[in-house]
Amino acid sequence: MTQQNVMVSDANSRINLAFTAAAVSNSFNFTTAPHKPPAPLGGGFISISRKKFLKTLDISGAAKINSWVDSMRASSPTHRSTTLTTSPFDPERNSWILHHPSALDMFEQIIDASRGKQIVVFLDYDGTLSPIVDDPDRAFMSNGMRKTVRNLARCFPTAIVSGRCRDKVYNFVRLAELYYAGSHGMDIKGPTKISKYNKDSKAILFQPACEFLPMIDKVYQLLLEKTSSTPGAKVENNKFCVSVHFRRVDEKKWSELANQVRSVLKEYPKLRLTQGRKVLEIRPPIKWDKGEALEFLLESLGFANCADVFPVYIGDDRSDEDAFKKLRERGQGYGILVSKFPKDTSASYSLQEPDEVMDFLQRLVEWKRVSVRARSRV
Repeated sequence: MTQQNVMVSDANSRINLAFTAAAVSNSFNFTTAPHKPPAPLGGGFISISRKKFLKTLDISGAAKINSWVDSMRASSPTHRSTTLTTSPFDPERNSWILHHPSALDMFEQIIDASRGKQIVVFLDYDGTLSPIVDDPDRAFMSNGMRKTVRNLARCFPTAIVSGRCRDKVYNFVRLAELYYAGSHGMDIKGPTKISKYNKDSKAILFQPACEFLPMIDKVYQLLLEKTSSTPGAKVENNKFCVSVHFRRVDEKKWSELANQVRSVLKEYPKLRLTQGRKVLEIRPPIKWDKGEALEFLLESLGFANCADVFPVYIGDDRSDEDAFKKLRERGQGYGILVSKFPKDTSASYSLQEPDEVMDFLQRLVEWKRVSVRARSRV
């Protein structure tokens, strides 16, 4: 069984650490709410008539390279012909919007569903709090977004859940009052600043894949060497996973890059290869993703089996689908997809870009402040 690294400074913490030993090899056995979140405006998510990109890519077999390249192509926004801002007569656009309406347009309905419950906010970073850029080292969030997230954390428990290395995300965000879950939730740390939702300032560290660190480091070094001949390729060490970015790679070189990645991974068949937004990601072979990270963080806050919690998860990437699906399984809260393009998703609502995310978060903060003022006058 995979060993975990879990440290809690407060012996009276509400985290039940007994569950963590089995969390990696088995799914959580939390009691879920008896209902699914209502599907807005007539149903759940729909399948868009386009090639679905693969969630987990097969490492073995040369024939799989073509599947990899097809998957890489399908994940590229430049290959999508339909955006949410195109003609209102576009049936695909209308069908998608019908099932995934704007979270801004439906703000009052979302708030109505949350009444009497504790809202907990989960946020992806790239493409959600910051724009997608060619150089991942320059994915800076705006000062306005940082101020908004700081105000958000004063109103609700707030977590950043990213595929990036936790330290790297923290350096981008620089807010000590948040929870941070890096490497797709394989590296979780609680707030280091005391707040109304973190009065005990518990030092929480959860790293379920520590034993794979030497292997991940070795794969990172090998991928650096192998991909050095491909212009535009960037290999990023996210501590518990490795990302191979191909956003700046000429499409004619994608097959070559896929072969380079495969030549390394064939020596490490236990590792998982998944795909995000113009990135191939190599992860440890454990059952852990952003959905499991969401469960762990809710458990950390004492909401694992609570009917009075309302999680809101906002993300733009394929890896965020694990969290969207987890919310549907729990029957609590909503997932909000950030996308200008219709695509398959388990999210209930949509936002088009980080600016809309900031607008939505600001409205949450203002609603909370108005609610507190109203209660204080009673």
